[in-house]
Amino acid sequence: MPTPHFIWPAPDPTDAFGLVALDRDLSPERLISAYRHGIFPWPDSMLAAAIPWVCPVRRAILEFKALHVPRNLRRSQRARSALRFTHDTTFEAVIRACAASARPGQRGTWITPPMIAAYTELHRQGHAHSVEAWEGETLVAGLYGVTAGGVFTGESMFHHIDDGSKLCVLHLIAHLQQRGATWIDIQQLTPHFALLGAREIPRSEFLERLAAEQKMGRVLF
Repeated sequence: MPTPHFIWPAPDPTDAFGLVALDRDLSPERLISAYRHGIFPWPDSMLAAAIPWVCPVRRAILEFKALHVPRNLRRSQRARSALRFTHDTTFEAVIRACAASARPGQRGTWITPPMIAAYTELHRQGHAHSVEAWEGETLVAGLYGVTAGGVFTGESMFHHIDDGSKLCVLHLIAHLQQRGATWIDIQQLTPHFALLGAREIPRSEFLERLAAEQKMGRVLF
């Protein structure tokens, strides 16, 4: 069955976060449509009335050619060479671990039970994916994101060991490079990703890049 066509209004020009809509529709069809248009939900744990859907004025991306792996992270790679990495083996465990991760300075998690249910269903349909890091049989780090727009859009990460989530990012990049991808969408620039070489680009450039990737039709997972 084809994905329903949603008509998305233009982002609010007065809002730096690029507010597009406010509603509580987290159906797989709406999520897929949103990511294909460069839009994503950004719930606020203190905002119960509706979910903001946004397309920020500035969008953070990490181009693989600009990837910088700091010396201390290279040391972690060598020290933790026994880690086993997988993808899509335990998506729900990863997203729940991300929701439970402490985030200093934040009022709570935006990964609410409805978000967990929605993205888990998106995973079942093949549009959301996880990367896992294991010490033996113990899940020690992971990340998840969405590929509904033809580009991997990172959503959240967690770690129970030092540098665990960063090593998951490096594994993800290696995986995507093997499939012809050259960059990932990280939505908002963080200090961690800035150290890896990520940068912000204007919304217009991001949407052009997204459209070009959709024409490529790459299968990333």
